[in-house]
This record gives sequence, C-alpha cells and structure tokens, in this order.
Amino acid sequence: MKRQIMVGNVPVGGDAPVSIQSMLNTKTTDVEGSLNQIRALRAAGCQIVRLAVPDMDAAKGFSEIAAESPLPLVADIHFDYRLAIAAAEGGASKIRINPGNIGGEDRVRAVVDVCREKKIPIRIGVNGGSLEKEILEKYGHPTAEALVESAMGHIRLLEELDFHDICVSMKSSSVPVTMAAYRLMDQKTDYPLHLGVTETGTRHMGIIKSAMGIGGLLCLGIGNTLRVSLTADPVEEILAAKDILQASGLRQNGPELIACPTCGRTQIDLIGLAEEVERRMKKVSKPITVAVMGCIVNGPGEAREADAGIAGGKDCGVLFAKGKKLKTLPYDQLADALMEYIETL
Repeated sequence: MKRQIMVGNVPVGGDAPVSIQSMLNTKTTDVEGSLNQIRALRAAGCQIVRLAVPDMDAAKGFSEIAAESPLPLVADIHFDYRLAIAAAEGGASKIRINPGNIGGEDRVRAVVDVCREKKIPIRIGVNGGSLEKEILEKYGHPTAEALVESAMGHIRLLEELDFHDICVSMKSSSVPVTMAAYRLMDQKTDYPLHLGVTETGTRHMGIIKSAMGIGGLLCLGIGNTLRVSLTADPVEEILAAKDILQASGLRQNGPELIACPTCGRTQIDLIGLAEEVERRMKKVSKPITVAVMGCIVNGPGEAREADAGIAGGKDCGVLFAKGKKLKTLPYDQLADALMEYIETL
C-alpha cells in the first residue's frame, strides 16, 4: 500500500479511493472564467484541479482563485522556484514541479521549506518530452527506464531535505512506455502515483489511449489519482475518467449498460434500442447493471448478472432480471418496460 498524502481535503494514496483530476484551459489571470470552469468540473465529478502558473501575474490570479475555489488547487510550475513559493503562499493544495529544473539546492530548499510549513505535498511530474539531457543521452530516447531514473533523481533531491510528502507521475504519449514506467516505479517506491498518458489527442483517440494506459494500470492495482488528458473541454476529461474507473471496477457511477454486438441472428434494431436505453439511463443514478441483448434465446443467459435487461426477437422481446424472464412484450414496449422496472429497484 502506498503512503497517503492530503491534497486539500482529498486523500491520495493509502486506502483512499482513486481520485479524479483535471487541468483548467483558462488563463489563470482570468479569475472569474477560471472559477466558472472549476465549478463546471466539480459538477461533473472532478475532485482536484490544476492551474498553470507561468508568471507572477498568474500567481496573483491563482491566489484569488484559491480564495473562492470549491476544489483544492494544484499549481503547475516550471523552472521558476519563486512561482512555486508564491503559489504555496497563495493557497495551493499541491505544487507540481520538477525539483531538478528550478536551480540549485538553495532554491529547492526554499520551496520545500514553505511546503513543509504549510503541509503542501509536491508532485514530481516527469514527462517524456522534457527529460534531462544526460538521461536522454544515456537511453537514446524516452524509455520507461529513463522516466523512472528521472523521477528517482527528483525524489532523492526532496528526500535529502527530509521531505516525503510526495506524489509522482511519469507520463509519456506512448501507452506501452507509460505503463512500463509506472509498473517499474510501483516496485521502487511507496509514494502515491498520479496516472496519466500525456498528449493523447482529441476525444476519440485520447479516450482510447487513456483507457488502455490508465485503465490497464488500475486493473493491475497501480495508481492512486489520475488525469485523462484530452484536447477537448476539460469536463470531457472527467466524464472519461469516471467511465475508466467504472470499467476498471473501482467506482460505480450510476448504471452500467452492457449490450451484445449485432449478428445474423438479430431481428430487431438493436443499435437503436441500445442507444435509446443509454440516453434514458442518463437520468438514473442507481448503481445497477442494465443489459440490452439482441437474442431472446441467449440474451438473458449471457447477461444473467444484469439487474435488469431486455432481449429482442422477431417483433417482440422479453424483460428479464438476473437471467430470469419476467414478461414477453411487443418490441416497441421494451424500452418503456425496462425503465419502469428500473424504477422499482
């Protein structure tokens, strides 16, 4: 089990559930616009949000946002240790930084001192696109081993200053490299791991790559918090993260729909029926499994674990629960009957 840190009021690591993060795409100097996006992310299910702090104007905006934010804020810092100190003093709940790229030991110590005083954890964020020159020369390109060596070097810098309130991420745009890096790091440290596949692209491919990388690691028992990185509205990141957690068996976010693929035995508009049920289930919050199957003969048996389900045949179908047929109905009544039964659960 990983050690636990606190990001504001959100526990990360230990026996805490895997938490969901995102990053604002607003300018941090736009205080009201940033707060509006934070509220939208919170409503979608986000628990921790990160903001870019590229200069002192942004650091000032960060402190104003922190004063009103309903979510704990992570300050994203690169190179300038003074920005990390300003963000920490301005209400940050976590600092994301690479200790090795902000200068000498005195500057690292200055950041560590203020974080220790204010009980603010530091996330060491290693990225395949920004590895140290000497590590790239050693490995030739951003391998899993290169990412881990970089992360361990940053960890040692903090540990030498007796700072252990640490979270670690090692992101690559390559799913296999990302997964290999996290699996290796999981064996080397008990610090909590922040999962992510970086630069995944737009919504479609980005979700596929994130589901493979993040979801695959979660199924191996690796990871304590995550961000799905998409070239899209940040709210889409939260929706994708919740789906990944649900598919990984770690969180039940309302109902789960299962549906069989169409085949030559299908005698109904299964695609249309499944899409209609999926649309109508958006109003359902119960943690149940719902099945839409295309074959009366095999459907209830294949979906015997579903709390409720329908299966279609020629011009008719059946309503079933836990594999048991409840009634036979005309095709055009199946969706209504299913939703009415769900209301009774």
